[in-house]
Amino acid sequence: MYAIIETGGKQYRVEKNDVIDIELVDTAQDGKIEFAQVLFLNDGASLKIGAPYLAQSKVKAELVAEVKGPKVVAFKYKKRKGYRRKVGHRQRYSRIKITDIIG
Repeated sequence: MYAIIETGGKQYRVEKNDVIDIELVDTAQDGKIEFAQVLFLNDGASLKIGAPYLAQSKVKAELVAEVKGPKVVAFKYKKRKGYRRKVGHRQRYSRIKITDIIG
């Protein structure tokens, strides 16, 4: 059984016990997350396609950790002018584990 969910403007294909990195989300103290924006659901026997979302479907997850992505370096320079500028950035993500898919 798998589902396609939408969060943070992106779509993810998830199965039970998958661990994925999504954009940073605020969670309650218990670390439980519930995604109601389910676009597609395959339970092995039938397919359910939302228009745009499925009304009765939810995906439950728990927060594992907040992690940082790889470092991205932006380097600008102009030849023969002595101009150099180096700026780095690391995006923060929420690492979640899918616990249940309700269809």
